[in-house]
Amino acid sequence: MNGLHQTALHALHVGLGAKMVPFAGYAMPVQYPSGILAEHRHTRAAAGLFDVGHMGQARIHGANAAKAIEALVPGDIQGLALDHTRYTQLTNDAGGIIDDLMVTRRDGHLFLVVNAACKDADYAHIAAALPKDCRLEILDDRALIALQGPAAIAVMDGLCPGIAKLSFMSLAPFTIAGIECLVSRSGYTGEDGVEISAPNAQAEALAQTLLKDARVKPAGLGARDTLRLEAGLCLYGHDIDLTTTPVEAALTWSIGKRRRTEGGFAGAAIIQKQLAEGVLRKRVGILPEGRVPVRDHADIADASGAAIGTITSGGFGPTIDRPIAMGYVATVAAADGTALAISVRDKKIVSKVTRLPFVAHRYHKG
Repeated sequence: MNGLHQTALHALHVGLGAKMVPFAGYAMPVQYPSGILAEHRHTRAAAGLFDVGHMGQARIHGANAAKAIEALVPGDIQGLALDHTRYTQLTNDAGGIIDDLMVTRRDGHLFLVVNAACKDADYAHIAAALPKDCRLEILDDRALIALQGPAAIAVMDGLCPGIAKLSFMSLAPFTIAGIECLVSRSGYTGEDGVEISAPNAQAEALAQTLLKDARVKPAGLGARDTLRLEAGLCLYGHDIDLTTTPVEAALTWSIGKRRRTEGGFAGAAIIQKQLAEGVLRKRVGILPEGRVPVRDHADIADASGAAIGTITSGGFGPTIDRPIAMGYVATVAAADGTALAISVRDKKIVSKVTRLPFVAHRYHKG
């Protein structure tokens, strides 16, 4: 693991017996002794604790920060209520996705969370585009912990009453076990839960406090990936990248209504044309028959054997006890129930298109 960055929870992971692997330039826990399957199931049943400190956190300061970021993303940031969060994408002039990110509108600034592998490029891209009255501040001194699952909010509210009042995709400051934190009701598993931004120096103490609750167990990258795949959520570099647009990726819901009309963001003309005329390919859910998982980059053919697409994420869904996948197929083959054949080691796995997600989201939207 020489040469890799370490998160603020590195010593905790090692002490808990985690298997550490390189990921996005960091040494990260892929699983703990209980294994990926147990971690996945515990998160669905109670609460899984994930270290996401490798992600990038930043602020954009300035009275016009929301207007400035809208030149780079298709999301409606100016219309975002104070202390509410929006999922959006950084796009390029071709409409391709540079990265996907979370943007929270706070008093006097925007709070950003970006992907680990892309964060340095994201920061440079954003900083270069900001007007003189706005400033990017990179928050390298903060950790990020995700607590996900049906028991997550009860655990949090027991430590800090009031957290249960947060609505989905909103954020507020809380003091948890004497630690000043920013708590967002969000996550990447399809479950209800929170992401907690805390100072690096106090992150391990916070994690240890959470782990004292019997409902909380540590979970690694392996379970995080199976959970997000069941939830039909995109992973940057797999399901979305510079070659995919938000429309092709079935992320049209994230493009603000005003933005669809006004444009004004990188790649707007291309994305607006796709919204009006459709696209040649789409991201879809796929159910392979049998027990053999299909993996990234596997070729997809239609019922006649013609090549029509590629798998971008594939694996086994523990919650529904079967192989699941996502990929891009020609739009003519994107309808629910369409028969497909996927190439796996010179064999053809009979499959069909299905609606996403594979496991229903349980976000709190009350």
